[in-house]
Parts: sequence; structure tokens; C-alpha cells
Amino acid sequence: MHRRVQSLTNLLDAYQGGAYNRVMSVDASNAATQFRAYTELVRKNGIDDAVVIETSKVYTAPWVRMKCQFGCSGYGETLCCPPHTPTPEQMRTILDSYAYGILLHMQWRKDNGATEQFNDALLDLERTIFLDGCYKAWALGSGPCDRCEKCNIEGLCVHPDKARPSMEGCGIDVFKTARGQGLPIHVLKSRREERNMYGLVLIE
Repeated sequence: MHRRVQSLTNLLDAYQGGAYNRVMSVDASNAATQFRAYTELVRKNGIDDAVVIETSKVYTAPWVRMKCQFGCSGYGETLCCPPHTPTPEQMRTILDSYAYGILLHMQWRKDNGATEQFNDALLDLERTIFLDGCYKAWALGSGPCDRCEKCNIEGLCVHPDKARPSMEGCGIDVFKTARGQGLPIHVLKSRREERNMYGLVLIE
């Protein structure tokens, strides 16, 4: 049974000592230590893995967008899917404007609400990091956006506070990125298979 993902904000009181009341400065030698409070928090919140990752180890590739365009029935159906999202080249430039992110992983266990809960946890983490003073914090979710029954594709997003593109929708090679961190991911042979969900919160 999938563990219920709670709001991160409900767990903040469990951490004392001002870990969430200071602006964090990123240093290459101790980034994992600096951001440990966040990774521990999301694990308590039902996320299986949370890894501090250098953005240079988040990989983009042109083939990712090609597979979205020629292979995914959702191509162009939402504002969070290609061709409305950054190209792999644009995403590479965006990633290079950051030094670190937190890569989140959770196994999907045949729970219809799992993806929404996972993406909500990503948004909560993004907001928590932002309010701590890391003003560049931004999340990329898992799977196509389903915030609306039908996307307002010809206009502006009606849920800009909640809608985020997926990693793959922005040209990120999730397989190579996850495997580079020793995390599990495999090709699905059927839609009924349990799967691994990934999201990324860029920090600074």
C-alpha cells in the first residue's frame, strides 16, 4: 500500500534549530550536508529517495523530445508538455544557471493518486526552499499535468501555482540521470507494471 504523502508544511515543527529560517549558501564541499534537512524531511513524507545532485549530472538529450513528439499521445495536449516546454537545449541552459538540485524518487505502487501526491510533495518542497531564501527554487514533476480536466491550451494556465512540466517534458534524460545516482528505473513492458517516479527541485 502506498504511504500517504502528507504536506511538508505539517512536518516543519519537527525540525528545530532554525534550519528553515536562514538563507542557505551553497558550497560544493558540503551541499549534501546543507540540504540534508530537506532530504530527510521528504523521506519522512513518503518519498523513497531524495538525493542532492549537481546540475551538471542532470542530463539532457534531443532524443527525449523526439520521443515525446513521436510516441506520446499527450504531445501538445497541455501547457506543461512539448512543444510548450523548454527544448533540451534551453533546458541545458536553465540547468547550467543552477549548481544543485534535489532528485526525488518514489515507486508507484498501483495507487491512482500516487502521481498527484508525488507532484504535490515536489511543490511543497519547492515552496519550503523558496521561503527559506533560495529564490531560484523551481520544481519539475513526474508525468503529464492533470490539474485540469481539459487544459486551457489556447490561453494562460489557470493553475500556474501548481502546474509544473515533467523532467522528460523538458528534454531531461531521466534514465541516465537516475542511473547515474544509483537509483532504480527500467523500461515498462505494460501499463499495469509498478514504476519509478522521478522529480527534480532546482535550488541554487
